Amino acid sequence: MELFTGMLAFLLALQVQAGNGQSVQMDSSKSGFVGSQVELRCIFINSNPPVKISQVTWQKLVNATKQNVAIANPALGVSVLPPFKERVGFKQAAVRHRPPSLEDTTIVFSNLQLSDEAAYICEYTTFPAGNRENMVNLTVFARPMTRMTLTTPTIVARGQKRKMTVATCVSANGKPPSVIKWDTRLKGEATYQETRNQNGTVTVRSNYVVIPSRETHKQKLTCIVMYRSERITDSVVLNVQYEPEVMIEGFDGNWYLNRQNVQLTCRADANPPVTIYQWKLLNGSIPSNVEIKNNTLFFKGPVTYDLAGTYVCDATNGIGTRTGSVDVNITALDHPTHFIINNNNLNLPINPTPRGHGVSQDQHSAGAAIGGAVGGGILLILAAILVFVFLRRRQRTFKGDYSTKKHVFGNGYSKAGGLPAHPPIPKNLQYPDDSDDEKKPAQIGNTGGFEASERNFDAESEDLKRPYFTVDEGESRDYEERTLAFQYDPEPEIADDMISQTDGSVISKKEWYV
Repeated sequence: MELFTGMLAFLLALQVQAGNGQSVQMDSSKSGFVGSQVELRCIFINSNPPVKISQVTWQKLVNATKQNVAIANPALGVSVLPPFKERVGFKQAAVRHRPPSLEDTTIVFSNLQLSDEAAYICEYTTFPAGNRENMVNLTVFARPMTRMTLTTPTIVARGQKRKMTVATCVSANGKPPSVIKWDTRLKGEATYQETRNQNGTVTVRSNYVVIPSRETHKQKLTCIVMYRSERITDSVVLNVQYEPEVMIEGFDGNWYLNRQNVQLTCRADANPPVTIYQWKLLNGSIPSNVEIKNNTLFFKGPVTYDLAGTYVCDATNGIGTRTGSVDVNITALDHPTHFIINNNNLNLPINPTPRGHGVSQDQHSAGAAIGGAVGGGILLILAAILVFVFLRRRQRTFKGDYSTKKHVFGNGYSKAGGLPAHPPIPKNLQYPDDSDDEKKPAQIGNTGGFEASERNFDAESEDLKRPYFTVDEGESRDYEERTLAFQYDPEPEIADDMISQTDGSVISKKEWYV
């Protein structure tokens, strides 16, 4: 009895020693994409002395239930069970050929499927140590299918301002779900929706909503799908159809009489392009000398007043018809700038400003203001120059100044420093002895170089003749003490070196040419 008890204790000790020396090594987790290949590692660490491996079994744990995947038995061989038979196999060739050792029983999944995602157990059956096992979690990812589409191939922008979805970005059947963002210059808003599929994938949809207009035409929309560490992009360009935007060009505000080669052109921004242009003149008919070629009016011959009026252009495409107009006025002169002068006040220039799409009202207003300012400034400068010249000419005569001249011989002028203002007069007049009835004055000596002519003296007209003279300020003090000499000869003799002036004065040639 004691012998039996001792033997049992020995066997138990051996079993405990063997159990402590064996283990199964596996990765805690593995992952792969749908359709890819993945390895699930399983290695048995044996003891020394080694225990005998009876069988290795791979199992799939689903909802706490174990499902056999593959079995390796040294005596019976290898067996892979449906539905894994075509996609699962042992990695080591020795295992597949009934090896004596099964320490490495790694399996390989090919063409991975979403249904393969689960926890897998690798279990070793040994003798006499019993069973040893470990587990790995397999995660299967699904890369989404990303696509971006326009809501309709052609978007029509109507007159009403109504929001509509212009593009849709879809990230379908992704696992885990994607994140969608938009990259565009368009002002709009995005909506998002997620749908979970039965196979565990998620479909994300995002719509981009804008108000279609001519500004949104040919704008680019880019959808950005963020999936794990990947960035997937797709783009579309909007095709927006809209009515024509009409503008008339050619009238520059300076259509004056007899001007040649003027024309008006109807410009239209439209999608699809304009197919019909129609011209008309409000309150009248197009002049007979005007040639119409599609979107242009050619005015033949010189400009006349008959061309004035409001010209209207109707542009039509497949979406609708829009109108543009321009007011044409005719002026008499080139570059018409009118100044209004009232009560000696100079006003700013008034320029006719055309109306319509052809020429901007702001441009004509700015041009009128600038032209008026420049014209007014020039006119003021010219007036100032004329006044200055006029006053200067009145103040100055030839080389001398009026302030420096003296009146001589009654109404003449001479320069300062020239002839004496008043020649000396002898106190006694000499008369010939043989003249009783008529006494004649003798010749008066002249220190200035001039000889006075003899004249008849008429007593009755003596009071009527008055000398015209000027006196310097310095000479005004002794004015009463001076005796004025009367010279009656209207045409005095002028020396050869003197030149007479239009105002009756004389000036020397030397002074003239100074």
